Amino acid sequence: MSVVTNTTTIGAIDLPSRRNTELALLGFAVAIPVFAYLNVGLALDGKVPAGMLGYGVGLALLAGVAHLLVRKFAKYSDPILLPLATLLNGLGLVLIWRLDQSPRVIAKSMRQFGSYSPDAPKQLMYSAIGVALFLLVLMLLKDHRVLQRYTYISMVAAIVLLLLPLVPGLGTDVFGAKIWIKVGPFSIQPGEFAKIVIAVFFSGYLMVKRDALALASRRFMGLYLPRGRDLGPILTIWAVSLLILVFENDLGTSLLFFGMFVIMLYVATERTSWIIMGLLMAIGGAVVVGSTATHVKSRVAAWLDPFECLKTAPEGTNMAMACDQMTQVLMSFGSGGTLGAGLGQGNSDLVGFAANSDFIFATVGEELGLAGVMAFLLMYALIVERGIRTALAARDPFGKLLATGLSGAFALQVFVVAGGVMGLVPLTGMTMPFLAYGGSSVIANWALIAILLRISDTARRPAPAPAPSPDAEMTQVVRP
Repeated sequence: MSVVTNTTTIGAIDLPSRRNTELALLGFAVAIPVFAYLNVGLALDGKVPAGMLGYGVGLALLAGVAHLLVRKFAKYSDPILLPLATLLNGLGLVLIWRLDQSPRVIAKSMRQFGSYSPDAPKQLMYSAIGVALFLLVLMLLKDHRVLQRYTYISMVAAIVLLLLPLVPGLGTDVFGAKIWIKVGPFSIQPGEFAKIVIAVFFSGYLMVKRDALALASRRFMGLYLPRGRDLGPILTIWAVSLLILVFENDLGTSLLFFGMFVIMLYVATERTSWIIMGLLMAIGGAVVVGSTATHVKSRVAAWLDPFECLKTAPEGTNMAMACDQMTQVLMSFGSGGTLGAGLGQGNSDLVGFAANSDFIFATVGEELGLAGVMAFLLMYALIVERGIRTALAARDPFGKLLATGLSGAFALQVFVVAGGVMGLVPLTGMTMPFLAYGGSSVIANWALIAILLRISDTARRPAPAPAPSPDAEMTQVVRP
């Protein structure tokens, strides 16, 4: 009689990676902008645009390389985020190119500068840099939890980025807002990168302090109020956001900075009182600064009644320009109707300065109508939803907070930009993610998508199989 001992190993369940789904969606994400490019060319000149093949090949190449690297380095990541970002980026390139072809834009540039340089090729270059940074993040950031080690370094880096526009000789003032720095021939908006870095700091800080911040001192009108000793962090962040608003006249970054912290604070503590307190503090600070800072006052006046403001504002001032732009934007939305005038057949270039950046959503409203506006907002909402889904699936508290913070920052930016051009909130000077012209914005948002993909890959990746235990051994008796 012999005894044969067999050891069985129970492996981890191999979840589907969904990379083929991502590839199929990327096909649509490339085909739709190429079709839109063709549509614009036919509307403008009645013929196929000469650059359509190069544009299609370039966009397909960027999407293909990104997909291959995601398949290799983030096999289990969310399959929807990359196609959505590619689709928005591709459509943004089409809208920028459409505005480049406007005879009014070309004539104005020739009068002012004596030459004309289209923005679409530069935006394609920025998009390529953004995809390159996206790939670098995926390759170098093997585990998002590594970022937790740099919690306080992130705080210092974020403060430096936010203060750079105030450095003499480095920061530039564009129509009253000090949100840019100039490095050689390039202009950079540090606040776009600061939102990612500061999300890392908030995540690390709140993960450690959440238990203390969740404690309540007393109940008032159904709300559990936080203890007085725990109000320090939110008061500090509120004060910093107001300083940004006062010294840089940057309403967008101020709202984004404070709003992201309040959202993450609520997620970390599950206390509704933090949301209510944050809203009251934000409204109070905005009222005080809005009634004193000249640049913010002009934005508020253009928001309340742009047509009346245009009549009373002194000619040639920033207020007159803000009011004129807001009237043009509202008329663009009004003339778009339900289905729009059609790509290439609107007049949103009358908005003038920043028509392809701060106000590019007006082109969507006029040429694609309400249906197009809702389609774009749905795409942005899907990115936010996938980010929140990633936060729910994350296995560690740091990852949950970081995914929530990045998704919240993205959602807030979409809200303040779309709300600004549609008259819901005052204009902020921020750009629509992936859609608007601007290197800083598109590069930073590609990095944001990469971090979300890394967190989702860690969340969906099957756990390694446990080592076999002695109990797993089976003894089988074999009779001769």
